[in-house]
Amino acid sequence: MREPAAIALGSNLDSPFGDREANLREAVRRLAELGKVSAISSFYDTEPVGYTAQPRFLNAAVLLDTSMTPEELMERLLEIEYSMGRVRSMAKGPRVIDLDLLLYGDAVLSTAQLTLPHPEMHLRRFVLDPLAEIAPDMVHPVLGKTVKELLAEVS
Repeated sequence: MREPAAIALGSNLDSPFGDREANLREAVRRLAELGKVSAISSFYDTEPVGYTAQPRFLNAAVLLDTSMTPEELMERLLEIEYSMGRVRSMAKGPRVIDLDLLLYGDAVLSTAQLTLPHPEMHLRRFVLDPLAEIAPDMVHPVLGKTVKELLAEVS
């Protein structure tokens, strides 16, 4: 059985694949190997959050229908990041690619490796803008609100 997974993408560094947009397109291509990409948002140019002394980000969201478990999917997302050149040198620092598993159906999960829904997604406009474009009625299973409602609450 396939479950819909919402994945946030971000990039603010050039790589062997090209610029930020090329990085996002390559990540989407690789995500398609993990299931069926049913929707891709527009790309959003955004200010960095947290550590601000870095280049602007390009963000997007993807809906992926997958038969993998949430844990398997998260492991594969990390593999994609690593294989594309992601280096985790500092929290919220510059990166070639960032893939965050936001929602996986109506799963609620908290392990050392994975928390679902993503614990900060409802606070991040750079996540909610692209996700609302492709899945405005997707429901946050803990907060009981749609993505569109969560976006309306973010300043």
